[in-house]
Amino acid sequence: MIKKNPGEIWKQMQFAGYKQLRKKYAVSNMGRAASYAVDVMTDGKLLNGSLTSGYRTLNLHVENGNGTIYIHREVAKLFNKKKSPKHKFVIHLNHKKNDNSAKNLKWATMEEVSDHQQSSPQKIAYKKRQANRTVGLKLTATQVKTIKDMINNPKRKLTYKQMAEKYDVSEMTLYRIKSGENWGRIK
Repeated sequence: MIKKNPGEIWKQMQFAGYKQLRKKYAVSNMGRAASYAVDVMTDGKLLNGSLTSGYRTLNLHVENGNGTIYIHREVAKLFNKKKSPKHKFVIHLNHKKNDNSAKNLKWATMEEVSDHQQSSPQKIAYKKRQANRTVGLKLTATQVKTIKDMINNPKRKLTYKQMAEKYDVSEMTLYRIKSGENWGRIK
């Protein structure tokens, strides 16, 4: 038996092959998952599931399917409306993959997912660590400044290939320095 939380609503999950399973499965608007035979509130059992890339999942053995059910996607399917067919992805508004409550989930387009990931606290911390990194780099800040000056010089004598050989880096590294993807903080 499951203890009901105030305001919690349970809905049965319906995925490919769900009718062949012995038990029924449901998720709540608070992000909890359960299995049951007759009624989720009387004979239901809460499921923890497992973690797949940080996301809570249920691994169910269904015929002709991989059987991995992402709980956040199921909650969004049952409790959140899609704005359009382009909204194929589900994002966690607070960036916490373990918070699968319906109010924390939103259907999003690929562009919205990309923008959302850039504002993630983990991504911001990673960018900060990378910007302050000094160990394990092939180039120094002084070398990068010199390379940028050479790239921007209209009377440059060396080709990208020659510059790459001179500094023992790939040509792609030079293109990334030019675009600001790498070493963007060096002017």
